[in-house]
Amino acid sequence: MADRLTQLQDTINQQADHFCNSIGILQQYSTPSKFSGFDRSGSQTPQQQQQQEDYAHLFATLIARCAKDIDVLIDSLPNEDSSTELQVQSLRRLEQDNREAGERLEEVVRRGEALLEQIQSALADIAQSQLDMQHLQADGIGKSNVNIPP
Repeated sequence: MADRLTQLQDTINQQADHFCNSIGILQQYSTPSKFSGFDRSGSQTPQQQQQQEDYAHLFATLIARCAKDIDVLIDSLPNEDSSTELQVQSLRRLEQDNREAGERLEEVVRRGEALLEQIQSALADIAQSQLDMQHLQADGIGKSNVNIPP
C-alpha cells in the first residue's frame, strides 16, 4: 500500500483527469453560439440535452467525491505541531507495546508447549496400555488353546 503522500498525489492526479474529461465533454456537447451575420442554426435534440445533463451530474459527483478524498488525505497527514521529540516518544511507546506483546506471546507459547507435552505423555500412556491389553489377550487366548491336564 502506498504512503499517504503518494495516495494524495494519485488522488490529485485523478481530480485533474476529472476536470480535463469534464471540459472535453463540455466542448463536445455544448450548444453552438449564434453570431450575427451567420445563418447557421445548431439546435440540439432532446436526447442530446438529456445526455449532456447526465454527464454534468456524473462529473459533478466525481469531482465532489474526489475533493472529499483529498480533504481526508490532507487531514490524515501529520501536522506541523508534530515535532521530532513527539515522534520519538510515540515510537518508544510503540516499541514498549511491542515488547509487552512479545512477552505475552512467549508465555502463551510456553504454556502451549507444556500442554503439548502433557498430551503427548497421555497419548503414550494410552498406547502402552493398549499394547499391554493386546499382549494379555494374546496370552489369554494362547493359554486357553493349550490343553493342560487336570
